[in-house]
Amino acid sequence: MSPALRAVRGATTLDADTEEQVTKRVQELVTAMLERNSLRRSDLVSVLFTATADITSKYPATAARALGLDDVPLMGAQELSVKGGLARCVRVMMHVETDLGRHEVRHVYLHGAQSLRDDLPG
Repeated sequence: MSPALRAVRGATTLDADTEEQVTKRVQELVTAMLERNSLRRSDLVSVLFTATADITSKYPATAARALGLDDVPLMGAQELSVKGGLARCVRVMMHVETDLGRHEVRHVYLHGAQSLRDDLPG
């Protein structure tokens, strides 16, 4: 079977909007997404980051770039501002080439973002 293009989703929250917290939580999330799906950096096609409007200290993509993703297209956008939405949240959609079937992809939700997908096992 040849590799297929799949999307791996993930999200995390910050305790505070600081450069250190953005770096730590984004790197933790991206690393977990790669590890839980047995992916290598070379499997990445592109990565889209969104952040809620209350995150202004650092671009999430900049934090991910420090993991060695120099040759991967990364893009950031602002998350929709919805009443009752999760505060200080970074979401990720990673496009990857993988042999995993759609049902085998493991999405990763950390910290307060676990509430976004309570249908997924911890």
